[in-house]
Amino acid sequence: MNSNGLDDFAFLVAVDSPATGPGQPAPSPWPTFGMMALIIVIFYFLLIRPQRLRQKELERRIAALRTGDRVVTAGGIHGLVTSVKERTVMIKVSDNVRIEVEKSAISTTVPKEGGEGKAESKPEGKAAAEAKEES
Repeated sequence: MNSNGLDDFAFLVAVDSPATGPGQPAPSPWPTFGMMALIIVIFYFLLIRPQRLRQKELERRIAALRTGDRVVTAGGIHGLVTSVKERTVMIKVSDNVRIEVEKSAISTTVPKEGGEGKAESKPEGKAAAEAKEES
């Protein structure tokens, strides 16, 4: 028995296709389109939108960098910003060690301990402060 792959494929298509007779209309494609649209909307709100918001926030922080800010580079180097140029930032890593990195290499900024940093503190800090006030 000589059987090629196309005959098998044609059999599978014939079996999987909906049975429509001469008097029956073809099934509507709208439920399929609706389900695909729903999946795209879910992906947008779960994956794409949060990433865009994080990226915009990082860009805003990088644009607002100034001397004295603490940063972490994409390579994991922690340091203190000593000077800011148009495309690069000079970071003090140790007493006599300064490196110049591209602004795009900065992955996060570390909140300061003073005034502005309070607004960016973690929720655990807020819960601890509330517990302290209740005491």
